[in-house]
Amino acid sequence: MTAGGYGGNQDVPCPASCATLNETGMTSNQRRQQIERLRGGEFDVLVIGGGINGAGLIRDLVLRAVRSGTPLRIALAEKNHFGSGTSGRNSHLIHGGLRYLKNLELSLVREALHERATLVRIGNGLVQPIPFLIPFENLRKALFYRTGLWLYDRLAGSRQIANHRGLGARELSQLEPALRSGAFSAAAEFWDCYIQSGRFVLENVFEAIGNGAAAANYLECTGWRRDGAVWQVTGRDRLTGETWGLSARKLVDARGPWAGGESLRLVRGSHLILPRIGESGHAVAYFEPGGRIIFFIPYGTERQFTLVGTTDVDHDGGPDEVHISAEELDYLMAIARRVFRGERVGEPICAFSSLRPLLRDDSASPTRASREHRIWNDTEGILHIAGGKYTTYRLMSEQAGDMLCRELAPSLEGVHLTAETPVAGLPPASRRDEVIARAAHHEMAQHLADLLFVSTTWGYEQRWDETLLLPYAIELGRNLGWEEDRIAAEIRGVLDQAERMMPRHSPNPMRATPARSQ
Repeated sequence: MTAGGYGGNQDVPCPASCATLNETGMTSNQRRQQIERLRGGEFDVLVIGGGINGAGLIRDLVLRAVRSGTPLRIALAEKNHFGSGTSGRNSHLIHGGLRYLKNLELSLVREALHERATLVRIGNGLVQPIPFLIPFENLRKALFYRTGLWLYDRLAGSRQIANHRGLGARELSQLEPALRSGAFSAAAEFWDCYIQSGRFVLENVFEAIGNGAAAANYLECTGWRRDGAVWQVTGRDRLTGETWGLSARKLVDARGPWAGGESLRLVRGSHLILPRIGESGHAVAYFEPGGRIIFFIPYGTERQFTLVGTTDVDHDGGPDEVHISAEELDYLMAIARRVFRGERVGEPICAFSSLRPLLRDDSASPTRASREHRIWNDTEGILHIAGGKYTTYRLMSEQAGDMLCRELAPSLEGVHLTAETPVAGLPPASRRDEVIARAAHHEMAQHLADLLFVSTTWGYEQRWDETLLLPYAIELGRNLGWEEDRIAAEIRGVLDQAERMMPRHSPNPMRATPARSQ
C-alpha cells in the first residue's frame, strides 16, 4: 500500500483485528519511520493535537477504515509528547460528574455515565472501578446529597457499577479512621473509576499507528493554507529543527487549550500529591461549603500517595506555563485538614496543573461553566473539537468521525466500532527496565520527562534530585543511544520541571479560597 494509507507502513502490518496489538511491536526508530511517512505525505485527514480527543479520533477512523476495507489516510501531529498536556494532568477519574446534578445537567451526567460503563468494558484494565466515600456533617447535607446519589444511580441504569449505600457515623469511622473525629454524622459509599489518563492516550495512539495511521510527537504544525481541494501544511520537527510539508484534504483542530480563539474559556485545575492520607482503599469525595467537590484519591504505583483536587480558576496566561498558585495550594490544604485528622495530612510532594478548554458562556464562576462539548466546521472548513470531559472522549471522537466521514467517505458514516472494541495495549510491565524499554521502543518517549510524567506516574512520586534521577536517565539513554551530555541535560530538564511543580504557600495562609474558584 502507499505511504499514509490505513495499512501503509510496511514495517507494521495491519492485523486482521484492530483489537489485537501488532505483535511486531514498535522499534526504537519508530518515530523516524513515522516522520518519514508524514514528510511529503498526502492524507485524507490530519489531526493536529495528540491529547485524548485527537488520539480517540484517529483510533475511531482507523477502525472504520480497516474493518470496512475502505482506504482512509489518517495522520496526527503533536507538538509535545502525546498525552502530556491536559489529558495527562487531570484527576485521573472516569466519572459521571456528580456535581453537575446540582446544575440539573441531567443529559450531561447520563451521557458521562454511559461512557463510563463503555470505558470499563473496552479499557483493557486501565479503567478500574473504585469506591468513594462522601462524608456528611449533618442530616440536611445527607438528605440532599443522597438524593443526588439516588438520581446518579437511576441515570446510570443497568450500566451502574454498583448502587450507592448509606453509612452511619460508627460504620464510617470504622471504614475510614483517618477522617476527622466527630466531624461527620453520616456518609454514603458510591463507585466511579480511576484511570492513568496519560497512559490511556498512548494506548489509543499506538493502536491506531499499529493499524496504519501515521502519527508523530514533537512535530509542530507551524502553518497551513488552502490549495484547491487540499490543505498544504508546514511541519517542524522540534527535535531536529527540520521543516517540511505535507498535504491533507481535511484538517482537525484538536489542540485543546492551544487552539486559542474567543470561543474558549481556559480554566485551570490544580492538584496536590500528598503522602497517603486515608487508611482504607476508598477515595473520598467532599462537598465543601461553596459547593465544589474535592477528591482525595489513592494514587501512585503502590497507591502510597493521595491525589487531592481539583480547583477551578480562570487562567489569564498562555497554555505553556500553567502552575498552581499559592492561593490554590492553601485552599486544597485547608480542605484536606477539614476532612482528615491533622496528623494524617503531610506536606505536598508536588503539584500539577492543567487547563480545561471549556466553551465560553455567561457563567460568572468557572465552576459553573458548561462542560458540554461542541464539534463544528469553521468558515475555512477546518473541523474543531472543543469542550467536553475526558470521560466522554470516545463519544466525541465518534461524533467527529461521523462528520468527517460524511464529507470524505460517506460509506463510513455511522460505522461505530469503538464502543465494542477493546483498546489494544501491551501486557503490563513490572520491572523498571521493562517499563523504560516500553517507553523508548513502543511509546516514542524522547525525553526523560516523557517517561516520568506520561508513560508512568513516577515523576509525581518523590522529590527528585540528580542522584535519584541518574539511573532512570542512564537506562532510558541506553535504549535511545544518549551520550553523557544528553543524559545530564535530561536530568537538568526534569529537575527544572520538578522545581516549577513544587507548590509555594501564600504569604497569608489564612486565605484558603482562590478568589475566582467559587
